[in-house]
Amino acid sequence: MTLLDILPSLRAAMTPRLDPALWPATTHVDERGRITVGGVALADVADHFGTPAYVLDESDVRHRCRTYRDTFPEAEIAYAAKALLTRAVARWVTEEGLSLDVCSAGELETALSAGADPRRIILHGNAKTSADLSAARAAGVGRIVVDSHTEITLLAASGRGRQNVLVRVTPDVGVRTHRALTTGVHDQKFGFPISGGHAEDALRRVLGQPRLNLIGLHCHLGSQITDPAPFATAIDRLVGTMAQVRHDHGTILTQLNIGGGHGISYTTGDPALDPSTLAATVEDALDDACARHRFPRPRVTLEPGRAIVGRAGVTVYRVLSVKRIEGARTFVCVDGGMSDNPRVARYGARYGVAVANRHSTAPATVVTVAGRHCEAGDELAVDVSLPADLRPGDVLAVPVTGAYHHSMASSYNAVPRPPVVAVAHGVPRELVRRETVTDLLRRDVGA
Repeated sequence: MTLLDILPSLRAAMTPRLDPALWPATTHVDERGRITVGGVALADVADHFGTPAYVLDESDVRHRCRTYRDTFPEAEIAYAAKALLTRAVARWVTEEGLSLDVCSAGELETALSAGADPRRIILHGNAKTSADLSAARAAGVGRIVVDSHTEITLLAASGRGRQNVLVRVTPDVGVRTHRALTTGVHDQKFGFPISGGHAEDALRRVLGQPRLNLIGLHCHLGSQITDPAPFATAIDRLVGTMAQVRHDHGTILTQLNIGGGHGISYTTGDPALDPSTLAATVEDALDDACARHRFPRPRVTLEPGRAIVGRAGVTVYRVLSVKRIEGARTFVCVDGGMSDNPRVARYGARYGVAVANRHSTAPATVVTVAGRHCEAGDELAVDVSLPADLRPGDVLAVPVTGAYHHSMASSYNAVPRPPVVAVAHGVPRELVRRETVTDLLRRDVGA
């Protein structure tokens, strides 16, 4: 019997085992000390589906879709599918009233196979192939975001009807917040810069094509943005550009897509972008810009991806070994790594880790959770606290892994990619099966 058993009131004064800002909304700890999500013990997922495995809380995804719809009632919310796309996820977000933003013919086909309405799909990308554009035209995609002069030419020559298009512009708005990546500035590969007449030239070319129907502008400022102020600056410059189009060409653009990139917390204390604060900022910026330029208010589209699915995901691993090196670090080696989470090596991302199969009362020790791949940089979590009695066979859970993990996974070292397992109301179900070595060999036709 522990002191907590004798004096249960002490629990209220203790630091929570799991930070509620990082874990799915349905996360709990059961009477055996196991972490559960969606009413399912993560240790049971590990036992039944194997490890590593991506676990996705359906209720959490749907809740965040509804939050965005409620927070932006007059705007269109288009889920950025590149964050995580399976047929089930496409179905969930569309059932919750969201449109879809895709970047390739493959993402488009996945969305269509889930029953998504092509008229509510947006195709964008800085280097769309002719196959991407042809697939979008054939499917009847509602909007295509033009990102180069070549695309203007290809689109104008394809199809018989008029295609609704947006032109992606870069308003030269930088983002300087915690771990943000900037894509809304002049010197990068996306869009047409407003400065230097680049956007003006692209808009003129689109307007000169009878098979293209220019309906608005698109921009994307970056990712992991936690300060709403850059959105206000961008809206001002974009509405100014729309007013200039009306002045020069007599065309009123009715749609303004301000992209996504809404930041979330990955470790305790990380800042995050609050949707309500963003909504107030967007409203004020639109009111000010439209009044100043005497321009009719356009319909706004936002494209959250990570903010919808990031926190809904947890990855579970099995501990393979614990290597304690005197005078150096302690390495906890697991059966996954950079093939299922490349963000640590690619972006220097940081994650928390918890023991999922039991509650340990051992003192905490600082460790590095290392992956199984033959790379020195294959480390999933550096300098994290885990119980000193950690042992092979324990199940570790890494939260906030719903976005850009399954999407970016590889088969490096010929390690098959993990399954995606949805949990809801106490029931787990496989959305994407585990890849096998047989799958890998089937593609190798050189024998």
